[in-house]
Amino acid sequence: MKTKLTLTVQKKIVQAARKRSRKTGKSISGLFEEVFEEKESHGIQSEPQRAAKRLLLQLEKATEAAVLDDKSLLRKHIKEKYA
Repeated sequence: MKTKLTLTVQKKIVQAARKRSRKTGKSISGLFEEVFEEKESHGIQSEPQRAAKRLLLQLEKATEAAVLDDKSLLRKHIKEKYA
């Protein structure tokens, strides 16, 4: 069921909404609905969820560590320690 909603926003926001409405061919109400439907589909995230998302993004950007065998790691450690 559709219900009428009256909003009070800045004039520049109204102008931008009208411009986007004309550009996309959708009504302002339709644009408004899309924004909130998208937000609800993602759900409200808690701070740990946002932190986990940031961590995943950082891990995706990180480079892989070189894979070395135990002997070469031990040799490298001893060389650095006693050099």
